[in-house]
Amino acid sequence: MYMSKISKQGTISEYSRIVCPNCNANFGGSNKNGNKSNMITDPESGEHICGNCGLVLSIEEVQETRPEWRHFDLEHKNNNRIRIGMPTSLARHDMGLSTIIGRTDRDYTGNRIATSIKPTIDRLRILDYRTQLYSSTDRSLKTAFAELDTLKDKLALPDSVIEKTAYIYRKAQSRGMVRGRTVSAMLAAAIYIACREIGVGKTLKDIARGTNVKPKSLSHSYRMLLTELDIKTPMLDPMRCVVKVANKMHLHERITRQGMDIMHTAIRKEASAGKNPMGLAAAVLYISYQHSIKGSIDKKVNEVDNNRNQTSFAQAAGITDVTLRNSVKGLKNQLLLLN
Repeated sequence: MYMSKISKQGTISEYSRIVCPNCNANFGGSNKNGNKSNMITDPESGEHICGNCGLVLSIEEVQETRPEWRHFDLEHKNNNRIRIGMPTSLARHDMGLSTIIGRTDRDYTGNRIATSIKPTIDRLRILDYRTQLYSSTDRSLKTAFAELDTLKDKLALPDSVIEKTAYIYRKAQSRGMVRGRTVSAMLAAAIYIACREIGVGKTLKDIARGTNVKPKSLSHSYRMLLTELDIKTPMLDPMRCVVKVANKMHLHERITRQGMDIMHTAIRKEASAGKNPMGLAAAVLYISYQHSIKGSIDKKVNEVDNNRNQTSFAQAAGITDVTLRNSVKGLKNQLLLLN
């Protein structure tokens, strides 16, 4: 996994206001001992991590907000910097390559445009804006990617998922699969496929809840994209599912570690083949919880976690109680984990 460090030299004002509550590290300057503090950002999960103690400070979208400069004059390269503009992206209807005629009425040297040619520039500005959305495909892509930009913040998706989603949606658009179907359902299905391929722990119900699309419609669009585009999506990582369910239930770290050990054993003995990863994660955590309650674990753990039952585990994983009981029974039979 690639980790990028944001040091003091490249830190913008947004990070200068962040202070680690655990070690009191200030990311806008130096600590009391004079050492510089670094913030580590995970581009896949969008987490900001303290470089001193490892505490996760926030879970936000990872963006590079520093300006991009490019100089052309070698003699005045430090003083004469020209902004190169936004980067190209598949998540824009024109991929960020269209021209924009500004409204400042000045040329590139900063001088005002002559009055005689100002009406011509105004007409060119109007024509330039109209030609960007000339075809129905461009208008459809603009509507879809505007909604995708909203879902990016709502679901806390990284840029890699957004680019992959835009690529899948463009392929579906080019093959005429969007015609006669809702844009929201096709976009949600593309987001779910992108999350599966990149490894972001978003389930089908999470995407349906965030996009306000019915799960049945989302499942239909998802299966259609897989069939028509011949996409092979990998299975969800069971370890990510274990951590996700444990965080939802606020379980003790020792219970989570025991559940991960049981999951490792199930994967090694191929007991997880053909099973729902979220249901399997809930099952291993429930088994770990039962062993922790009956075993010799601290009283503090029992005081915090003594009100857990099968329903709470099933609701955290998004499954039914019957599914959880069957998964627990199957794991105990296959792994010989007796009460």
